[in-house]
Amino acid sequence: MSKNLFITGTATDVGKTYIAGLIVKKLIERQKRAGYFKAAMSGNERDGDGSLIPGDALFIKNAAGSTQPLDEMCPYVYEHAYSPHLASRLEGNPLCMDVVKKRFQAVCGAYDYVTVEGSGGILCPLRFDKEKIMLEDIIKTLGLSCLLVADAGLGTINSVVLTAEYMRSKQIPLKGIIVNRFHPGNILEEDNLKMCEQLTGLRVLSCVKEGETDLDIDIETLTSLYE
Repeated sequence: MSKNLFITGTATDVGKTYIAGLIVKKLIERQKRAGYFKAAMSGNERDGDGSLIPGDALFIKNAAGSTQPLDEMCPYVYEHAYSPHLASRLEGNPLCMDVVKKRFQAVCGAYDYVTVEGSGGILCPLRFDKEKIMLEDIIKTLGLSCLLVADAGLGTINSVVLTAEYMRSKQIPLKGIIVNRFHPGNILEEDNLKMCEQLTGLRVLSCVKEGETDLDIDIETLTSLYE
């Protein structure tokens, strides 16, 4: 079976999919059998026959040069750009944990390293009706350790520390931080790195500049994050 790692973020739009793409790309370039999985994707477009295209999965596939079929990557795909719990309330097909587990296990059986991406931030509700499923339930059910993606700019200290402390309170293992949209030499962003490390006790494992096509982290360190 595979070794796995969960990618979460301090908020929506901090670049989780972009970073996940760089991670999978680096693994594939180093001849690792690398797969991708996301339990639920919202905000997707339709193709010519009306079928929903899982946009995040398509991005990963193209960015990483992956041959993994799109239909393996995500069991729940929604059109509305809302939290999955609300999108499924409007569109039907609410998330079922048994389906997620079965589909995840199939991916694990086909790849040596599986990168799992979350929806939104750590408190994202995936289903909230007669059954309540939060993002943290996916992480715990699948037995995953996590990597935290944060934006480099103003507000990062607060969002990183709050997310890290919440995850610790829920006994969710957190391996480190990747900072996205980083500008070397920017005094605010450089200080953010130091403060996030000091206040959380976590390492900033890599800083990613706008448009970066390679993740600045050695393959041994990267693979050691997977369990």
